Amino acid sequence: MKNCWSLAIVLMLMMLLAMVSAAPNARQCKKERSLALNACKSVMYGRPPSSYCCQRIRVSHTKCICSVITPKVAALVNAHRFLKLIEGCGRRVPHHFKCGSLTLP
Repeated sequence: MKNCWSLAIVLMLMMLLAMVSAAPNARQCKKERSLALNACKSVMYGRPPSSYCCQRIRVSHTKCICSVITPKVAALVNAHRFLKLIEGCGRRVPHHFKCGSLTLP
């Protein structure tokens, strides 16, 4: 259960910190998710995000990440803690931002 929650945090970090640009194709999205997940593995173990993790988060596309946030994944995420992690990477998130099945405060 702890690993599921941690994975959900990593996925949420990736989705909310995306840059706005041209929409990537399915293959590009899969690669982005994989790169970001690997870069942010330490977050799954309770560590703060590394500089490389934050960099991957900043360049990931919202479209690629939000599509995997199902109601089941969203139920595992503490939105306030997740928001704190995002801000730790130097990003701002609009109030009531919705991504997949998760809405941030």
